Amino acid sequence: MSTTNGRGREETQEERADRQWTELLQELRVAQTGVQILFGFLLAVVFQPRFAELSEVDRDIYVTTVVLGSATVAALIGPVTYHRLLTGRRLKPQTVIWASRMTMVGLVLLFFTMCSTLLLIMRVALHNTFALWLVGGIALWFLACWFVFPVWALARNRSGPREDPPCEDPPSEE
Repeated sequence: MSTTNGRGREETQEERADRQWTELLQELRVAQTGVQILFGFLLAVVFQPRFAELSEVDRDIYVTTVVLGSATVAALIGPVTYHRLLTGRRLKPQTVIWASRMTMVGLVLLFFTMCSTLLLIMRVALHNTFALWLVGGIALWFLACWFVFPVWALARNRSGPREDPPCEDPPSEE
């Protein structure tokens, strides 16, 4: 049965889950492309001749960055595996919920990976404390673009119910 449930759309729980899954996949495609390029760059760095010249601190930053990058890749590819393993088991609404959560974890990890990568690059390029200030400013910009602006928009729009909540409500028995 299709109802709007006060959400502005006439769709069943399954239709909503299908739509949300498609939207999530589009978001993941954008994030995964950037992560794959960044991770490929990180993996290649250790094989460059200049890597041996890095200070111990820079090597530690590099190792931390690679670990963060690996965790980011896992979190952003995880929803695809989750979906693949649960396909055909009538668990699409739950899949959307968990895939969305993994994606948010992946985006937070991506934030830290980007900051760590920028710190390593700026330390090598600038050799001074200005690198920390520069990375701090860029980190604030990432936080604003990825989290603060959306939360601010949400806070400004609290007047009505969310049009498209996650598929957590049980199917109607009517």
